[in-house]
Amino acid sequence: MSVAPQEGAAGTRVALEALRAALLTGDLAPGQRLVEAELAASYGVSRASVRAALMDLAAEGVVERIPNRGARVRVVTVEEAVAITECRMVLEGLCAAKAAERVDDEQVATLTALGERLRQDVAAGDPVAYSAHNRELHRLVREFSGQEVATGLLDRLNAQIVRHQFRLALRAGRPQVSLPEHLAIVEAIARRDPAAAERAARAHLVSVIAALQEPADG
Repeated sequence: MSVAPQEGAAGTRVALEALRAALLTGDLAPGQRLVEAELAASYGVSRASVRAALMDLAAEGVVERIPNRGARVRVVTVEEAVAITECRMVLEGLCAAKAAERVDDEQVATLTALGERLRQDVAAGDPVAYSAHNRELHRLVREFSGQEVATGLLDRLNAQIVRHQFRLALRAGRPQVSLPEHLAIVEAIARRDPAAAERAARAHLVSVIAALQEPADG
């Protein structure tokens, strides 16, 4: 007995989560065509749900819709990724500063524990876990900042360069470079020092920009 595909808001949510995961891991590559019928069958949702999810991703700049030809994964060049990261640098610095002003003891403990997990990931040579914890750290800083406007802008910017971020995190030696940068952010927020937190966040993004500009095998 076949199971009816999920529809409506629930189906769209399932499709969005599946598409984001596939974009992150490279199962859907830049420039790849996105065929609604195939995606609907793969994710167990209706074509309408896939279409709605693709429209959301198009609004975020992750997918581009081509007249009479459907949709495809938008290609984001290194130059554009650098420009996006320059914008992130300002917004991430703001969020780090605001987080340092607002955090409570429980939130500090959460960030400190996450910093320890990042250390463990580097020690274990596990770049995939490091990448996941890296994203979680940035997400928590945004959440703890209470700066909803900056958070919304960052979500849109990050969605466009998620594949660049993932590939960068897996580059040999990169976690060892970014670990002390992340720990500096955590420590400044834990000290409730907004200026230091903003400097640390900006310094980290400067490092990301430099890494993006390096040859992939460099």
